[in-house]
Formats: sequence, structure tokens, C-alpha cells
Amino acid sequence: MALTILVTGATAGFGAAMVRRFIGDGHRVIAAARRMERLQALRSEFGEAVLPLALDITDAAAVAALPNSLPPNWRQVDVLVNNAGMAVGLDPAHKARVADWDRMVAVNVSGMLHMTHALLPGMVERNRGHIVNISSTAAIYPYPGGHVYGASKAFVTQFSLNLRADLVGTGVRVTDLEPGLVGGTEFSVNRFGGDTARASAVYAGTVPLSADDIAEAASWVVNLPAHMNINRMEIMPTCQAPGPLAIKRT
Repeated sequence: MALTILVTGATAGFGAAMVRRFIGDGHRVIAAARRMERLQALRSEFGEAVLPLALDITDAAAVAALPNSLPPNWRQVDVLVNNAGMAVGLDPAHKARVADWDRMVAVNVSGMLHMTHALLPGMVERNRGHIVNISSTAAIYPYPGGHVYGASKAFVTQFSLNLRADLVGTGVRVTDLEPGLVGGTEFSVNRFGGDTARASAVYAGTVPLSADDIAEAASWVVNLPAHMNINRMEIMPTCQAPGPLAIKRT
């Protein structure tokens, strides 16, 4: 069955890869992002299979108005992929900027919550739907400089599990995807304020996951039979694994 899928952060990285994969699967996609020129490029590439949607998920009023502002034949959203997210900086907490913390919370937590709250009632009413939240292995495994980013993704993971508990008895599924090291996206470039050399150093000597790998995972969970729910999926490249606890020796 062809689905109507809304993907946030749809113009780069995981989002763009998922748009392409979902359309390749035979679905149609509401591609939501802030950069309209990139949205129009997706529209030019895929035609009527894509509905470009200029949206800042931190704009609570715009998100709340979303269900009734979509064209009538696009309003029954079957799948919401809360993909939009960000990390800013890698300084230790005592040197970090509060403004950067606020930006991460606004996008990773509040934006995800508002999008879910806007579209979930319709899914419950129709007794079908799927919320796919993009978390991170940083939600589970801490690392220096990951303070608010990791905490915000831990919120995503725990919210996903509790949301699933609320939805038992409905036909609405909830999945939390937790990628580890992923290269070839704008994530680290944005994290380091456009410093491409520093961003590239993160992946030096590794074979990281790609955005297409995460799109593959999203495609799999979305296309499973309706009675199957993947609660959590932790995904790492073979070059990455959880490490030992840090110990400071004198």
C-alpha cells in the first residue's frame, strides 16, 4: 500500500536519503525543511510524489496549524519521521554556550514533540500510523562534549518508548532509530560551525555508516506488516563499538 510520509529535515543527510528511498518504495513524501530552494529541487527531481513544505519545526504555531494547512489530499499522514535534529559544538559543558544548548533543545526536543502532537491525533482516530523518531547512540553512550546533544537524544528515545506505551490498543506504531557514526552528511560540518577540516577529522580512518544506510533501516521498519512494531534499533558501523568507562589516573 502506498503511504503518505512526512519527513522533517528533508533536504540534507538522512532526510534527503529517506525521501529518495521512500519514493523508490512507491510511497509519496511531504518533504519538510526550512530551505525552500532545496525543497524545490526535490520537487523537480520527483514531481508529484513530493510535496515541498517550508517549515521551521521550532515555530510552534506553524506546526500546530500543519494538519489543516496541508492540501486536502495530503492530510492523512500515515508516517511521521521526526528526523530534523542538530548538534552544536563539542566543548565541555563548563565552556559551552547556553545559546547552543537552547538551539539543540528547541530542535531535538521541542520540535519533535510539537510535530508528534500535531499529527498523532489523526493517526489514532484512523487507527493506523507510524511515528519514526531519529535518536542516536549518544542517547545511550556518553562521550566528552556530548552533554546536551546526548541528553536531548536520550529524551527522544525515552519519549518514543513511553509514546508506544500510550498507544497500545491503537494501530499506531512507534520506532526509535539510534544511529552511531555516520559520515558524508552535514551533521559534523554544522556542529563545528562550517569547519570542514575539523568535521572530516571525525571520520578519518573509518568506514562509517552512510545516510543511505539509515534510510534503509527506516524503509525496513515502515514497510513491515502492520502488526509488527520495532521499538528501538541501534545501528553502528563495524568500526565502532561501546568503549570502557573513562578513568582519570594520578
